[in-house]
Amino acid sequence: MTSIDSNTTLFWFRRDLRLKDNAGLFHALKEQTKVQAIFIFDTNILGKLEDKSDRRVSFIHHSLASLSDELQKAGAGLLVLIGEPAEIFMQLKPAAVYANHDYEPYGRRRDEAIRNILEKRKITFKTFKDQVIFEKDEVVKDDGMPYSIFTPYSRKWKEKLKLNPAYSSSYSTERHFANLKKTKPLSIPSLTDIGFKETESGFPDRMIRTSVIEEYDKHRDFPGIAGTTRLSVHLRFGTVSIRKLVQVAMNKSETWLNELIWREFYHMILWHFPHVESSAFKPAYDRIAWRNKPEEFQKWCDGTTGYPIVDAGMRELNNTGFMHNRVRMITASFLTKHLLIDWRWGEAYFAQKLLDFDMAPNNGGWQWAAGSGCDAAPYFRVFNPELQTAKFDHEFKYIRKWVPEVDTNAYPNLMVNHAMARDRALRTYKEGLDRTNA
Repeated sequence: MTSIDSNTTLFWFRRDLRLKDNAGLFHALKEQTKVQAIFIFDTNILGKLEDKSDRRVSFIHHSLASLSDELQKAGAGLLVLIGEPAEIFMQLKPAAVYANHDYEPYGRRRDEAIRNILEKRKITFKTFKDQVIFEKDEVVKDDGMPYSIFTPYSRKWKEKLKLNPAYSSSYSTERHFANLKKTKPLSIPSLTDIGFKETESGFPDRMIRTSVIEEYDKHRDFPGIAGTTRLSVHLRFGTVSIRKLVQVAMNKSETWLNELIWREFYHMILWHFPHVESSAFKPAYDRIAWRNKPEEFQKWCDGTTGYPIVDAGMRELNNTGFMHNRVRMITASFLTKHLLIDWRWGEAYFAQKLLDFDMAPNNGGWQWAAGSGCDAAPYFRVFNPELQTAKFDHEFKYIRKWVPEVDTNAYPNLMVNHAMARDRALRTYKEGLDRTNA
């Protein structure tokens, strides 16, 4: 292990696993000399992962290996530690610590605890905005209140960026690589060292395919074709820069730009309304009388509902850690409306399985499907899986890939009738909301 002394500044990688266009790293290298890059496998997080073949841990490990290779080319190394961050920083006494902002509840609590630890020892802890274009109070209403509806938020977001394009300007990190601390190559702990197993390495690459982005508005809703960028996992772990993606989107696709803004909208919602982590954005929806049948939830998880588009989505998720965004909406609507199972059950399952799991958009998407979130549409939006199939996979290309037995007697019957389920959902929702208003 390289020595960490009072002349060494630490840059702590978290959701930003790249050297180029990294805000916090740029500031650390510009302001300090002898900057040592570190990453911590946080046992507070790892300890909650039941699947020891979790794809996300493998993705992080692969990304760290690439990061280490890049640092070695600059004569530096990546120090990878395992443990609870607070305990680790209690043992270190660097000149300063730099990182990028984390907006999730756990990350905020962790960073506050570490800030207190470091300040007591007269060690500076600086963090910077990196994973979003606009954060916290940067896009709010004229009266200073946060938005709760996407369309006016996106309009203000675009106006603000147009008035000040510097918000999407890149950071020229490479110009300051001379200030990286020079070390011999440092070894990275194996997955076995941190208690996990290797999974398949067929992760989406980080290539920005402009041809896909240019046709995004035409192809994005069809799961049977390669019409999406598959960059969500790279956004989640910061292996690509949001600033670079926004620059491309502004030149190539308004529709794709809106998807990037949706992500920031949900991060803003989580920041201003932290209760959404475990409760409905609209409190009245916490009074819905969910049926919550475990055996029905299991059929949904397994992809054996009898609705091919739902089952294809769940099987794709279980086998790859990915699900097409259109199908995410269909499967979430089916669970919350057809089966009347609490959206939090589905949110937790996606959190366990999705390679690109990101708390804010996952929570926002599930509350959107359940009707309980920050959305202008009323609760009676119930997706019809058969109509969704007719519109977006009428040739069954996607379905047959994941549900090969769909045309055989081996495929299960419908577990619930759509018309009956829709009527039941509307009645149950109305009764729950009426109780609130009584």
